[in-house]
Formats: sequence, C-alpha cells, structure tokens
Amino acid sequence: MHSAVLLIEFGAIILALGLLGRLAGRLKFSPIPLYLLAGLAFGTGGLLPLGTSEEFVAIGAEIGVILLLLMLGLEYTASDLVSNLKTQYPAGIVDCALNALPGAAAALLMGWGPVAAVVLAGVTWISSSGVIAKVLGDLGRLGNRETPVILSILVLEDLAMAVYLPIITALLAGVGWAAGGLTLAIALGAAGAVLFVAVRYGRIISRFVSSDDPEKLLLVVLGLTILVAGIAQQLQVSAAVGAFLVGIALSGEAAEGAHSLLAPLRDLFAAMFFVFFGLHTDPASIPPVLLPALALAAVTACTKVATGYWAARRAGISVKGRWRAGGALVARGEFSIVIAGLAVTAGIEPRLGPLATAYVLILVVVGPLTARYAEPVAALAGRLSRRQDTGASGTPAPLETVPAAPTETEPTAPGPDDPEAVGSVPVEEPGGSGARRA
Repeated sequence: MHSAVLLIEFGAIILALGLLGRLAGRLKFSPIPLYLLAGLAFGTGGLLPLGTSEEFVAIGAEIGVILLLLMLGLEYTASDLVSNLKTQYPAGIVDCALNALPGAAAALLMGWGPVAAVVLAGVTWISSSGVIAKVLGDLGRLGNRETPVILSILVLEDLAMAVYLPIITALLAGVGWAAGGLTLAIALGAAGAVLFVAVRYGRIISRFVSSDDPEKLLLVVLGLTILVAGIAQQLQVSAAVGAFLVGIALSGEAAEGAHSLLAPLRDLFAAMFFVFFGLHTDPASIPPVLLPALALAAVTACTKVATGYWAARRAGISVKGRWRAGGALVARGEFSIVIAGLAVTAGIEPRLGPLATAYVLILVVVGPLTARYAEPVAALAGRLSRRQDTGASGTPAPLETVPAAPTETEPTAPGPDDPEAVGSVPVEEPGGSGARRA
C-alpha cells in the first residue's frame, strides 16, 4: 500500500510539472517560479500536503543540483576555468562586499547578534548556481559572451563556500580555534585537490570515462559525478563544487556524449529540486517576516545587478551583455537555505529561518524575471531618458542628430554580445554544449 501511494504521489508531481512546463513554454517564461509554487501547494501547510514521497523527492533534489552543476562544468574546459578565475577574482571581492554586507547589517539592526549577522551575510551573498544554470539554459544564453563572466562569479562563490561553511559551522557549534582551523584546512585541501586533478589529469579522466556504448558512458559519468560530489560534501566542500569540477575535467567525445545523455535527467531532477524547496516552506511562516524580507531582497537584487554589470564591463562586454549578466545573478537558492538551516538547527535566532525562506522565495521568483527583462527594461529606460532630455532642451540630443549611416563596407549585423551573433561561440538549445564544444 505504501508503495502504491508513493507511485501515485510521485506520478502526480511529475505530471503537474510537465503541465506547468508546457504552460511556461507557451508564455515564453521560465518554469522555475511555477515549480516553486507547486512545491508550496503540495508542501507543509499547502493545499494538498504530500508525505509519502517527500523523502524520495529530497534525494532527487540533491541529484538535481549535482546534475545542474555537472552540465555547467561540461560547457567549459579546465583552462577556461583557470583563466576566468585569474581574471575575475576582483569581481568575487566586489560581489562579497556588495551582497554580504546588507545581510550582516540587517541582522545587527534587528538585534540578532554577530553570529546571526555572519549567517545572514552568507544568505544574501551567494547566488543560486542551480537556478541560474536552469535560467541560462531556458533562455538559450549558454553561448553568450557574458556567460563566462557569470559562471566565474558563481564558481568563485561556490569555492568561497569551502571556506565559509566550515567557519560558520565552527561559530554555530562554539568550538575552539584549533578545531575550526582543522576543519577549514581539510575543506580547502579537498577543494584544491579536486581542482588540481581536474586541471592536470582531465584528459586521462576523459579517456577512462569515454565509451562508444551510451549505457556504459551514462553509468560511468553519473556514478563518478555523484561519488565525487558525495566525497566533497563529506569533506565540508560543496557537492556542487565537486560536480562542477567533474564536468570541467571531462572533454572531447566523453563530454559531448555525456551532455546529450544527461540533459533529460538534468531537467527531471532539477524540476524536483525546485519542488522540494517549496515543499519545505510553510506558507503561514512567511507573512510575519515579509516586509523585512522584501526590503532585503530589493536591496540585494540591486547589488547583484551592480556586481554583474561591473564584472561584465571589466571584461569588455557591451552594455546589453552587462545588464544581462547583472540580471542573471539575482536568484538565491540552495546555499542560502543550507546556511539558514544550520543556524536554525543551532537555535541562534528563531526568526532567521522564516526570514531566509521568504527572502529566497522572493528572489528565486524574481531572479528569472530579472534575467529575462533587465536588459530590455534598461534599454527602454535609456530611450525614455533621452526623449526627456530632448524635450527639456528643445533640441535633439547630440547623439541623435548625427546618426552614423552604414556604408557598403560597414556591416550592420548585430554586435558580438547579442545572442544571435556570438561569432565562434554558437548559441545552443537550452542545455546545449555552448562555448566549450565550438
């Protein structure tokens, strides 16, 4: 009987997700907000709570995050990763300063104390790699020129978690400096070892994994990824970081074959991740903390857009690509919930959990919208501003009076940062192979 109920509940969830995905496709909209709302409806305090299949969905959600980051890693080579990290580390510093400080300040203003301030700083700092990976795929932007900038910031954040999580765990547990330092050293050593192996021995790993039989290739890649992710998490390193580095290590035919085989699995389990997030949110806990969560979300959405804009500008991306980069970074997700969960378990501040949940729910819904509309809204605002300047002065703006007429020798094709003209980096279908396989 238990098995029958499990199959009924799980089948109903998958069917509902499929119908919501169709609706989102017709509306030209990311399905992520609809998946989250479905989770709220089926979760604790929702319209139709589910209990039997929740544990199964939880495991599927973990696999979903791992597959999302694995597929991101398959888009780029190890040399791409190293060069991007070397050039984009200032963006990581700016990202931390602009987005962690508002959370820390909010906790101190509400009188929650310094430990809660460090926790809330992490909640507001880290973008959701899983949500952003899904959105970039849905929008067909994996091959865009601003995408490596976005991925560099996400990787820097994920790697920073290898330092932050041991620190916050030690603070919450009240352990001494010696125990905390040992945990941090183990985490950093594990992250560095995985990165070294991915960069130095990536081709050997690819030859070991590669197979002409799709079944064997799928089993080996999936097993290796989950194994490395589990070991990384056991060593206090993010499982997402481990999965991403496995994707970085694979190249050539192994990566191309794995990409095509894993894409359907990624879509299935990623949808389960977003549903699971909603399942664990009690709608009744949100209203009391809604106003501070909205204020914090508004501030940190702006700071994330500013971070992406600055990083893309520094990388030489055009104005359109800068706005797209900033809008794509807004969503928060899995890491923010993990950080808040640690604090709730430790009993630091009872209001921190509901606040973090409401905050993440707001931005995980707003994030796909800003990713889609930040650039066109900025362009519209610029046009309106120029019109107002023209009307106030009574004469056309200087840039409008002398348009540069195209000549026969001047191409009028879209610029290199537009999705339809990325040159040697072809735009793929969502989940396509992107820059790495060009």
